[in-house]
Amino acid sequence: MKLDRLKTFFLPGENTRMVVVASLIGVIAGLANICFRTVLEFVHHSIFVPGYAIASQGGWHILLLPLIPISGMILLIPLAILFPGEIYGYGFTKFLRKVNIRGGSMKFRKNILKIISCSLTIGTGNSAGVEGPIAQVGGALGSAVGKIFRVSGTRTKVYTAAGCAGGVAAMFNAPIAGVFFAAEIVLLGTYEIASFSVLVISSAMATVVSRSYYGTTPAFPIPEFHLVNPLAEVPLYMIMGVLMGVIAVLYIYVFYEVRDRFAALKINQHFKPIIGAFTIGVMAIFFPEIMGDGYHYIKDVLAGHGVMWVMAILVFLKIFATAVTLGSGGSGGVFAPALFIGSVIGGAYGSIVHSLFPSVTASSGAYAAVGLGAFLAASTHAPITAIFLLFEMTGNHLIIIPIMLASIIGTAVASKLNPDSIDTVDLTREGIDIHEGREVAIMKSIKVGKVITEEVDFISEKANVNHLLEIFQMAKDSFYFPVVDDTGHMVGIISLQDVKSILHDKELRLSATVGDICTRDVLTLTPDDNIYTAMTYFDVRGISEIPVVESVEEQWVVGMLKRRDVIDAYNREVLKKGISEHSASIKLT
Repeated sequence: MKLDRLKTFFLPGENTRMVVVASLIGVIAGLANICFRTVLEFVHHSIFVPGYAIASQGGWHILLLPLIPISGMILLIPLAILFPGEIYGYGFTKFLRKVNIRGGSMKFRKNILKIISCSLTIGTGNSAGVEGPIAQVGGALGSAVGKIFRVSGTRTKVYTAAGCAGGVAAMFNAPIAGVFFAAEIVLLGTYEIASFSVLVISSAMATVVSRSYYGTTPAFPIPEFHLVNPLAEVPLYMIMGVLMGVIAVLYIYVFYEVRDRFAALKINQHFKPIIGAFTIGVMAIFFPEIMGDGYHYIKDVLAGHGVMWVMAILVFLKIFATAVTLGSGGSGGVFAPALFIGSVIGGAYGSIVHSLFPSVTASSGAYAAVGLGAFLAASTHAPITAIFLLFEMTGNHLIIIPIMLASIIGTAVASKLNPDSIDTVDLTREGIDIHEGREVAIMKSIKVGKVITEEVDFISEKANVNHLLEIFQMAKDSFYFPVVDDTGHMVGIISLQDVKSILHDKELRLSATVGDICTRDVLTLTPDDNIYTAMTYFDVRGISEIPVVESVEEQWVVGMLKRRDVIDAYNREVLKKGISEHSASIKLT
């Protein structure tokens, strides 16, 4: 009660409250970014720098290089044991699920865990980025602020996104890109003007904090480029956009294929990140550029110092290295690797076109800069974020034209070949399309197996109708009963409606069996189906119960799903996740 009075006294109006809270979130996100980068630099200079100095002496010392990334993964093991399920792997998809389905509520301790685990992974040379994790840290802080002020689930979601905007803006020194990162990637384009203003304020304040500490230098100082011959170069940039889209789809495929392979390994989970780190170390013996976030090499490529054949090889090595690091259990994000891959694709492509058409094309650095944004757009399906990120880093309105074209074309090609971005594959695998709306997303997130009634009365197909009538009389609230054969497999379902057809025929009632009158064409579900599918079936058939079988091939009945149980499960999930009263008022009927 005292907290509520203080809020009313200091924040009298809704708009004033929104501005103050958004500013607070931005400041906290900016400070979190400083903390994150400080810890990462500490790990880097404490472990990677001295280790790499030894390995770079040449001779047999180079064989010690894999020990550097391995050391980071070994240090993750105690954290993974203390906090199971919160350390290993790429966590941004889970974060999107929490924001868009569960109202943005998350544990505060994840901030500390994410900072430490990502710093140990990236700081020791494993291939990943900090941008996704800093967005999660900022988002968790925004969620914590929402809890302190006891706002609704919808507002908590907005505050979470505001924290993400602040984190990314502070990391790149790019406030506009931070806003659109939260709007496009975190909120998936579903936001209102009031929500957008919260993102803007938070992003601006986080940038102010970051600039006061690090200065105004952008993450990638890009030399000033211009279009040498627009008529000749614009088509070349458009072709590069197509190339970016195709390779982005390859990146997504390799990322999840490698992760699935690691998941299928029948070994202790703590050994998997070590195997991944060893793989990175062996690759780095020949191409050390793949280690860490790759920012130093990106700067070289943007300056036009990259070698064409090296950049071409690094495209595929960095894709594989990132998939191995995060697929094996390393902690980090895919944002920085996407920037690296895009820059080397653009650099290699630019080297080729400049050697073919030197008088009408810019140097390879210009194509690397455009590629950096275009590949990010194609892999995340967030072109506006990529466009503004590049614009803020270059400050050059001339190069913005090829950036816009390549980013939009790359995103269009990638979306055509694969409707999922790198962050939404797991959600699609679970049958969740978070673009469809929160209500549908919630229903698709609940499995039938968690809702079914497992106490089921079975009826043999050889039973007589009189016996069936006795069962109906004893039944409390069930009016559908599975009919099974001698092996226990379901062959049909019997309802009161089926019995009514023979009640007035005494002779048939005495001679008929349940198998004679039951419905053989039965609609079934499995425990792995979701309740959205179930509600669709209920509506199509106009029924109130559906049998749930072990699998399509094995028709063993494991329970009955009732329509009212589905509605109750949905309502419980809505209340549990703190969905706002407005959203929760949409009732299932």
